[in-house]
Amino acid sequence: MATAKNKNLTSLDELIDKEYGNKGTEKRDEFEKGFEDFKYGVLIHQARLDQGMTQEQLAKKCGTNKGYISKVENNINDVRLSTLQRIVEVGLGGKLELGINL
Repeated sequence: MATAKNKNLTSLDELIDKEYGNKGTEKRDEFEKGFEDFKYGVLIHQARLDQGMTQEQLAKKCGTNKGYISKVENNINDVRLSTLQRIVEVGLGGKLELGINL
């Protein structure tokens, strides 16, 4: 059974375009960078929880402190790549993969 589309609904893409402008604008680029930073922190947080580790346990495994793990999970934009790699690979037993989109 088909349902009627609600004309009052706005897609996420439309909402982002309206609030932050089109792709390629400075405001939109800032938003997207912030989203990427947020996304990586959430991924690390979820991986840690999935493995049943506390922030303190993860910190000990990768040679840092609980406060730093909290910072990474909540505000990843100021983390060195080598440290991020150590957290993912040594602390979580995963593999950090980066890409470049042009």
